[in-house]
Amino acid sequence: MRVLLYSKTLFRSSAILFKKFHTHPACLSNSGRTIGEVIKDVARIRNIGISAHIDSGKTTLTERLLFYTGQVDEIHEVKGKDGVGAKMDFMELERQRGITIQSAATYVMWKDVNINIIDTPGHVDFTVEVERALRVLDGAVLVLCGVGGVQSQTLTVNRQMKRYNVPCIAFINKLDRQGANPLRVVSQLRSKLNHNAALLQLPIGLEENLEGVVDLIRMRALYFREPQGLTVVEEEIPENLLDLAREKRQEMIEHIAEADETLGEIFLEEREPTEKDLIAAIRRSCIKRAFTPVMLGSALKNKGVQALLDGVVDFLPNPSEVTNIGLDNKDGEETKIVMDPARTLDQPFISLAFKLEAGKFGQLTYMRVYQGGLKKGDTIFNTRTGKKVKVPRLVRMHADEMQDVNEVYAGDICALFGVDCASGDTFTTRGNMNLSMESMFVPEPVIAMSIKPARSADIENFSKGIARFTKEDPTFKVSWDEENKETIAQGMGELHLDIYSQRLEREYNCKVIMGRPRVSFRECLLEKCEYDYLHKKQSGGRGEFAKVIGDVMPLPVENNTKLEFLDKTTGTNVPKNFIGAIEKGYREICMKGPLTGHKVSGIIFTLRDGANHPVDSSDRAFEQCTHGAMKQVYEKGQWQVLEPVMSVEINLPVEFQAPVQNNLNKRNAIILGTDSNEGYTTIYCEVPLNDMFGYSNELRSMTQGKGEFTMEYNKYCPVLPGTMQILMEEYQKQVEEDRKLKQKKKN
Repeated sequence: MRVLLYSKTLFRSSAILFKKFHTHPACLSNSGRTIGEVIKDVARIRNIGISAHIDSGKTTLTERLLFYTGQVDEIHEVKGKDGVGAKMDFMELERQRGITIQSAATYVMWKDVNINIIDTPGHVDFTVEVERALRVLDGAVLVLCGVGGVQSQTLTVNRQMKRYNVPCIAFINKLDRQGANPLRVVSQLRSKLNHNAALLQLPIGLEENLEGVVDLIRMRALYFREPQGLTVVEEEIPENLLDLAREKRQEMIEHIAEADETLGEIFLEEREPTEKDLIAAIRRSCIKRAFTPVMLGSALKNKGVQALLDGVVDFLPNPSEVTNIGLDNKDGEETKIVMDPARTLDQPFISLAFKLEAGKFGQLTYMRVYQGGLKKGDTIFNTRTGKKVKVPRLVRMHADEMQDVNEVYAGDICALFGVDCASGDTFTTRGNMNLSMESMFVPEPVIAMSIKPARSADIENFSKGIARFTKEDPTFKVSWDEENKETIAQGMGELHLDIYSQRLEREYNCKVIMGRPRVSFRECLLEKCEYDYLHKKQSGGRGEFAKVIGDVMPLPVENNTKLEFLDKTTGTNVPKNFIGAIEKGYREICMKGPLTGHKVSGIIFTLRDGANHPVDSSDRAFEQCTHGAMKQVYEKGQWQVLEPVMSVEINLPVEFQAPVQNNLNKRNAIILGTDSNEGYTTIYCEVPLNDMFGYSNELRSMTQGKGEFTMEYNKYCPVLPGTMQILMEEYQKQVEEDRKLKQKKKN
């Protein structure tokens, strides 16, 4: 038996624990390096995110990572009774509700490697937080519940990782819970997420008997002793697990050999790979996203976390092993340029502002540095606005705490104060104003509610809060509805809008009244429709003349939330300086469709020809002409209404399955499948969002409070004929009421 030196950085950083364990050899630092130093070697840096489905234990895991690396002196739980709460859930609302609302950044040192960590929310309503975190990270830990396995939000997170080509380690958490089954979760990783995944560890015991894990690479048993798991003891593998360990090790080698050529040759030659061979092969294949290492533990019970930290260092890439692309628009065309990850000042500074946050000292802008370096007092430029910014203060974030630094380099995640910018802006040095980083994907809001301050005296605070929140969160949109004379807030779900209403009350002392939730329906054309419209006004004063000819076509189903414009004109019939006005007119009129008054989407407006007048043609004339052309298409074309359809996952005791399924059928659900485990069943289905309001209370009453569900936006689909008829009747009624009101005012 030997005691591993896992906790060495802990004792270096924490004076309290150092006093307690100072006689132990594990207390000795191997290099004397400290958190906050400037690291010149890029191989000693990792940028990772912690992502997962709701309640899989992301924040609990992050709290343990901070504790074992010495960033916090004691562990606090997410829903702790001590009133402190987890370090990364620093917002009062997060601690009250026990959920993560905003992503939070921190950094730790482990074995002389600086690990920048972003803890992300699990609720789909805050999916943009995960999106922008993964956009700037080099690797991730995908946390899975040992009981729930691959769940609905896991699928979303997996898609996001794939979109940004982020390699990951899977960590199966909560093995102390009743019904935990890591083998089932690995099977789901392969079948549901299509990962080439294999266990690197086996659990020693499960549920309340969980003692540690078997390391299949080194073929040793690891036990996490003491209540806080500080001492990691390495022993021989228990006799009853030896055969299974050999079998799973061989399975692991086969999966890695499929993904890595070098290990594949060793495997074909029937040689036994060494420990170094396996670690190198896992690293190479993991970085290519060809293999997903699976590690095990229970963050709550302090088991398996130090081994996961080793896995992050051993298997996930450093910034130099990831290709980051910048776009150069110097000649009017986008040219892709590979960023230089060297941590020097030799290359031009390039960074991406990926998150904005209003703090007590002003706007805090989170940045990922992709090339070059930045020092306090330097001047940088926003490539979108052209504005120059002097950097008065440069900090690294540790949740809500800040550490001032004098310089940052490629691969670092830092924050700046007093920078006026938007999320997704690129910053660089003078002479590189044409450079920009690839932008991140921002999903469209799917739900809307009217919102207004409860007291008219709070209008100023209301405006300040709304301005800040819409700037921070691109999925939270607020607009003025001219027809109904009310402010409309749009977001990703009821929880999303509810959180912002509460934040307005807490942070701006402005209580708000929210209206009934409204679904963001869309209207779309069914088949191609041509237009030929002449706009002519020559009756006194300056005349207006414009003519447009072309067609409008539906886009493919996967693009039915987009609006596209295509200029196919040749010659001078439509001068190029009027094309912008035509596109503007097209996008303006598409804000209200012909059937129900909802936005038009999923179409492409192609301009093929037209006419102009040397004196009477103007931007306004072509805008009005485009309005008339689209009204032609509204009258002649065949239109349909689309609605957002949600992927819904319901977990409930088996005995309530029949009534819940009957209820889902009444809500026009399409049931995709079910999965049963340990007396519980999970129903996977797609349901129109319009039919999901009030479902939470119904599910609780049908399942005696034992059922729970999650849902996320999936796609837009045509509404049922009955729903379409109701929407059209409501719209016509509204139009008639507005007409009568206008007539009354006129009289």
